Amino acid sequence: MLSSTAAGFGQLALAGMLARDSVGAAAPQPLKAKTGHFPARAKRVVFLFMKGGPSHVDTFDPKPLLERDHGKAYPGPEPRIKFAETGKLLKSPWSFKQYGQSGLPVSELFPNVAQCVDELCILRSLHGTNPAHGGALLKLHTGSDVQVRPSMGSWVTYGLGTENDNLPAFITICPTLAHGGVNNWGSAFLPAWTQGTPIGNASIPAEQALVKHIRNPKFSMATQRQQLDLLAEINHEHLAQVGANQALEGRIASFELAYRMQSTMPEAQDISGETPVTRKLYGLDNPITANFGRQCLMARRFLERGVRFVQVTHSDSEVQWDQHGNLYKGHTKNAAEVDKPIAGFLKDLKAHGLLDDTLVLWGGEFGRTPTAQGKDGRDHNPHGFTMWMAGGGVKKGFAYGATDDYGYYARENKLHIHDLHATMLHLLGIDHERLTYRYAGRDFRLTDIHGHVATDIIA
Repeated sequence: MLSSTAAGFGQLALAGMLARDSVGAAAPQPLKAKTGHFPARAKRVVFLFMKGGPSHVDTFDPKPLLERDHGKAYPGPEPRIKFAETGKLLKSPWSFKQYGQSGLPVSELFPNVAQCVDELCILRSLHGTNPAHGGALLKLHTGSDVQVRPSMGSWVTYGLGTENDNLPAFITICPTLAHGGVNNWGSAFLPAWTQGTPIGNASIPAEQALVKHIRNPKFSMATQRQQLDLLAEINHEHLAQVGANQALEGRIASFELAYRMQSTMPEAQDISGETPVTRKLYGLDNPITANFGRQCLMARRFLERGVRFVQVTHSDSEVQWDQHGNLYKGHTKNAAEVDKPIAGFLKDLKAHGLLDDTLVLWGGEFGRTPTAQGKDGRDHNPHGFTMWMAGGGVKKGFAYGATDDYGYYARENKLHIHDLHATMLHLLGIDHERLTYRYAGRDFRLTDIHGHVATDIIA
């Protein structure tokens, strides 16, 4: 009856549901939402990644002594291993002011984010282990700077699954292809279904960041369904003969997800229905902010549709946040592109009732030195830098940890990248020591054999 009425669309929908159920009968739905080890404060994560390393002493970690002693030698010992030579202390070209009821200081680089400071939990004592972009990016994204390991988005997906089985659980919008590339959102030895799905890359405008081949120009959905059913039958016969095969099981799941995404992904990426007020909130009316604003708006749409982990990357081949020279020009350009979209994103999440259970993470792979490189630049500094969180159960209008008087080293309540990961998982209801996966004869985890939860930042 369904086949002969409504041009067959009813049959198409039923066939899709039956096929999904039949596949699920043969193999459990791996992406099905799961509960954590204990009650979660956050259900989902969005990582606003600033590629290249924003300078903490010019953004969220003011240092009065740096201004006082501008042009003098740094009085303490410099790191034994440095990326490049630096000279005298360099004061920030930007002033800081206190904002909100919390009175937290924010640089004039971020006037819009400053208006949201009472939502932020500023972490001023991050530190890592690698002064090079490649190793530092991998460390931040995977917990290891020397081995190919699963990304944090893959670990979160493995632990919690998704709340929308028609979209990937882990999406990365306009990711950088440099310094680790696909390994920064890869699943490594975790099941293939935890792999991040990239939409576009940092080299193309966000408006062109679409899922490739989302429509099949040759075959109808009904024909594709028949093809997938036949392919699934063959693959499951093969699985019955050879036993568990993670790669093949992941491939079967990816085929089914890709089929379902044909109707879901275009709608999720279509922002034509967003109001002019919302577009302006994200800065889509300004060519300076439109690109990153579109990425943030897409992130909100994915989050509200049940995507578990979304990464938004600010990067370009011209400047990034890597100002070895021209600090003023580079950081001014970069902050102008992201400040309004980030503030709009936070306000929009709150208006949609998403901020309380969405953990927002902002930052780069390291900070910058308080000493000058050349005339007006700063070198890489993994020894002390700033990131911030918002929503997801963290304290609001709160600053945690500190670097030394000049901002070179993390000193108080030090937070290693492993600690950051452990805290993120804890807020998601996951014990980082219990989220393990056995591979090559040992148990692996995102934090490896390290990591402590920063309980003092939890509300």
